[in-house]
Amino acid sequence: MPSTELDVLPNSVGFIGLGVMGKPMVVNLATKLPPGSRIHVHDIVVAAVDQLVASFPDTVVKCASAADVTAKSDVIFTMLPEGAHVKSVYLDSRTGILSALSDPSSPQAAKLVIDSSTIDTATSLFVKEQLALSSPTTSFYDAPVSGGVLGAVNGTIAFFLGCSPRDANIPRLTYFLKMMGGKVIPCGGPSLGLAAKLSNNYLSGIITIACSEAMDMGMRAGIDANILASVFAAGTAQNAICDVFNPVPGVCPKAPSSNGYQGGFRVQLMRKDIGLALDMARRLGTRNALGTSGLGVYAAASEAADCKDLDSRVVFRYLGGIENWSEPKL
Repeated sequence: MPSTELDVLPNSVGFIGLGVMGKPMVVNLATKLPPGSRIHVHDIVVAAVDQLVASFPDTVVKCASAADVTAKSDVIFTMLPEGAHVKSVYLDSRTGILSALSDPSSPQAAKLVIDSSTIDTATSLFVKEQLALSSPTTSFYDAPVSGGVLGAVNGTIAFFLGCSPRDANIPRLTYFLKMMGGKVIPCGGPSLGLAAKLSNNYLSGIITIACSEAMDMGMRAGIDANILASVFAAGTAQNAICDVFNPVPGVCPKAPSSNGYQGGFRVQLMRKDIGLALDMARRLGTRNALGTSGLGVYAAASEAADCKDLDSRVVFRYLGGIENWSEPKL
């Protein structure tokens, strides 16, 4: 990036939503932003805010609301669970981002606002429209991520950016997003980052079920789980779920499955995302032969006492997979 662009980059950043993805993203920003930068944060879970402030007292600043974050920041990121949360954080008349942007008593310079939540495209477009009407100088982008909690912690997540590769803000967007992730992929235009993410998670979720079934099938035939995973890695079945997030405990030591399915991408969120993907498919008229059955698996696993609130790869357990595979069970 030319030095002229670096010279005008803002050093006041905001981040709203400090859950299992948002919190490590802030940690990466705090460790990589230039000295003197400030990150203004807000979350309804006060403990998450306080932990970040304690870890980075010279960089992270606690704020009372999304509006407070917005008033103090030039670039604002949001990472929220669902569309209803996005609407509330952006559009609440007292505490929302829009209330700060449209406050006549507080003249605002042009701001960048980036939403990395995985929500329906209609909500994202509505929020963008409302911001444009009340604050024409504000630029809003959808930029959902892929890579899970491990990727967020390691700074390797991919951002699917809802804009053209020729967008005037690409240099600034890339500068900040690269501090939190490995790849930034402009997907063409508003809401297309979300369309890409929903397509990705639909595929990822279906692959997880297929991987769970195939692993269980091969293991019951007598194949060691590690050998079976290496077969898939060497053949046409190779995929990131099997290689990095294998649903069988012990195959990938750093995967959630090897930690009691703790952490990772909760099974309820996968149910939500596949549901959103199928809603998008219906609107577009596409045929998804595996979608309904896949959604049914995640919906049932989300309600199962031994699967609820755990990583989505717990579908291996839900489908009856052999978790203690060190003791052969044929």
